[in-house]
Amino acid sequence: MPFALLTRPGQYGAAVTKKCAAAWGRDEMIEKERSFKPVSGNVMPRFSGIATFMRLPHVTDYTDVDIGLIGVPWDGGTTNRAGARHGPRQIRDLSTMVRNVHHKSRIKPFDLCNCADLGDVPVNPIVLDDPLQRIEDFYARVHGAGVVPLSAGGDHLITLPIMRAIAKRESVGMVHFDAHTDTWDRYFGDSIYTHGTPFRRAIEEGLLDPKRTVQIGIRGALFGNADNDWGIQQGIRVIEIEEFNEMGVEAVIAEARRVVGQGPTYISFDVDGLDPVYAPGTGTPEIGGFTTHEAQRMIRGLQGLNLVGGDVVEVAPPFDPSGNTALVGATMMFEILCVLADAVAKAG
Repeated sequence: MPFALLTRPGQYGAAVTKKCAAAWGRDEMIEKERSFKPVSGNVMPRFSGIATFMRLPHVTDYTDVDIGLIGVPWDGGTTNRAGARHGPRQIRDLSTMVRNVHHKSRIKPFDLCNCADLGDVPVNPIVLDDPLQRIEDFYARVHGAGVVPLSAGGDHLITLPIMRAIAKRESVGMVHFDAHTDTWDRYFGDSIYTHGTPFRRAIEEGLLDPKRTVQIGIRGALFGNADNDWGIQQGIRVIEIEEFNEMGVEAVIAEARRVVGQGPTYISFDVDGLDPVYAPGTGTPEIGGFTTHEAQRMIRGLQGLNLVGGDVVEVAPPFDPSGNTALVGATMMFEILCVLADAVAKAG
């Protein structure tokens, strides 16, 4: 039976949601029967049922949804090993391990906000411009409905059309975890859209504020000395992996918070920011990255910021038959979901 049918109103009792209640911490709250609760492992074993993100209901009506989890199964911007188009499906499968409460922060994201799986963007896998427009149109509808997006890619180019949809009226800052800056200009002559160019395009289009952008974990050989200079010249704070190791996690968190301030901020997590021993299933792995635990601590350290969305990208299941990279992707999505739900609830 589909998860959406198992999560019928009243099955889990009363709950408080942002759109019909109050922000986290208020004394007076309006209770409403929950219809957005994940399926419990005590109701249906985790290995069974139709896979959705974190066992949440799949919905096509965005009414009363606060945070929408969305798959973007497209890797048309990949320049090395393709396969991230398969990421959302396997992340859904591995996300069955997610439970209700964050073990460290004690945040209960599904109590704070109505969260739902909004399905996949219906992308066109054989061309470039058309899927970029399809992704933008999908997220424009989501954003127009007042839903905050949390996405699973797909390659990193998907973040550009997402930003086109959610940052048209006001540019966003960004905390960007990656091995690569993704601010390069062109590939093979005149190709301006690749997974190595989204943030250059986003800055050029006024969607991304470079002075409120921090990139963490940058490393790897370059084609030329000036490859990463353009972003730095625009004002991006680039923390290469060597500086990360010298600073330590807590100092990096403090620096990220300083850079983005209290303006609207997006979190983008490329799994190749991790050392490939933790996430080998990705298109452009780079030796020498941060650990999964360091990544978790950094995301947790963003609690309290004005967060408006996030994504986890570049999970490519064909290169990791064990499924561990997808588990990493699902876990990072949950980490982002917790700080995102806290922000959405407080925004009330």
